[in-house]
Amino acid sequence: MSLLEPPQFASWADLEREALACTKCPLAETRTQVVFGVGDPHADLLFVGEGPGEQEDLTGEPFVGRAGRLLTSLIEGIGLTRAEVYIANVVKCRPPGNRTPTPEEAAACAPFLDRQIDLIAPKLIVALGKTAAMRLLRTEASLGSLRGQVHRYRGTPLVVTYHPAYLLRNLPDKSKAWEDLLFARRELRRIEQGATA
Repeated sequence: MSLLEPPQFASWADLEREALACTKCPLAETRTQVVFGVGDPHADLLFVGEGPGEQEDLTGEPFVGRAGRLLTSLIEGIGLTRAEVYIANVVKCRPPGNRTPTPEEAAACAPFLDRQIDLIAPKLIVALGKTAAMRLLRTEASLGSLRGQVHRYRGTPLVVTYHPAYLLRNLPDKSKAWEDLLFARRELRRIEQGATA
């Protein structure tokens, strides 16, 4: 691409239109609809999950089932609402049977998530679960070893926590996820204070 060409997906509307029509991987053949994302497209805080589940595939909105209700309560617990953050996934179409997206599926969807991040320009990203952490940090490290520290994704600070669906199966780890979100909130405030100093 020459320097004079406009960037791919120049606007939010272009990006969403392309995502809704995407057939770059086999997930397009089994989806009910594309789950693009939800929230404030200029949010300071971006949550990135794994991929849509059955309820998300039916409604077209990420995190609307039991895991979504838990995520909403965690977001509200740090003084925000779903409308004030942005929520997206590594893949925009439901993997059959809610299985983990393959690396090939994540790679096919990568331009959409990367451009969402570019356009949102969040101050902080929260990776929800191992799939999101692996995709954004390009690491095979355990989730436990990634928690409690600030990483970077293309220059944007990023913290890692458990996926809400995992927490529903492992209730004792809910307190750890709460610690992670409090850590994310402190880091976001530190970033905001640094920007205004």
